[in-house]
Amino acid sequence: MIYIHRHLTLDSKVVAQAADQASVIGREFGNVVIVKELGKGSMGGVYVGYQKSLKRQVAVKLLPRLSGESGRARRQFRDEAETVAVLSHPYIVPIFEMGEDEDYFFQVMQLIPGVDLGRMILNRLKHPVAARRLLAPARVVEIVSKVLEGLGYAHREGVIHQDIKPANIMVDERAHRPLIVDFGIAKTARMEYWGRGLVVGSVLYLSPEQAAAQETDRRSDIYAMGMVLFEALAGRLPLREEEGEKQILLRKIKRPETLFAGVPSDCSPHIDESMEKIILKAIAPRREQRFSSCEAFRSALLHWKAPGLQ
Repeated sequence: MIYIHRHLTLDSKVVAQAADQASVIGREFGNVVIVKELGKGSMGGVYVGYQKSLKRQVAVKLLPRLSGESGRARRQFRDEAETVAVLSHPYIVPIFEMGEDEDYFFQVMQLIPGVDLGRMILNRLKHPVAARRLLAPARVVEIVSKVLEGLGYAHREGVIHQDIKPANIMVDERAHRPLIVDFGIAKTARMEYWGRGLVVGSVLYLSPEQAAAQETDRRSDIYAMGMVLFEALAGRLPLREEEGEKQILLRKIKRPETLFAGVPSDCSPHIDESMEKIILKAIAPRREQRFSSCEAFRSALLHWKAPGLQ
């Protein structure tokens, strides 16, 4: 499923407006009839819709018009649709239509038959057989490599996602391919008017410079992808147990090298010395120490071999 996730810029009034949206079931937005809810988030909800003209199911993201009148939320919602509309790549979810009526702004996009990577990781951790509680490393590398391919394309088009995390990587269960979703806080040159000086994103995956509300670039997304790779291979990130989001944020700003309680290779049998080097390079505290591009990151992954296959 596709849904919106909470950002640090969360507006509690907007969430309250989005809390009761059962009334939209059966309503039409453009050519689409709303069928059922998929999830809620910071600015509205995402629903399964039926597109009458092409007789297919789609995903519909709705933003209550009242919240949109505040200005920034409306521009952010519109900019997401316009950004993704110009991105055409097999690993980026496409948006088909954008519009509005008297109550809502809406986006119509591809409905992905599958689950997000975050859910895949959690589902594996619940496996009754201890030896099977982690995703296969070859599958993780395949997913991450393809996401890096899509993300690299977005970077070349001048788009920084700024909210890469497992929950924003949908995995199509039929085509077995990942798709990047939720460009709601993506940055392009023309969108910077709303992003200056704001901390946006999901705390755990924020790069140190993003946590400090500094200028972001493609290496900020690379940091987030390094965190995704680490989590997907280890099942969990080795955070300091006593720390919440505020403590994690402050640590990333002041002492990012001390974020984890352990090194990657101590966390999973799937992380050998060479994979640890890849992860640590991707999540280096200083951006100039990271991979310079998604292509370089992807190349390192594709040259890695799982332990026991070398």
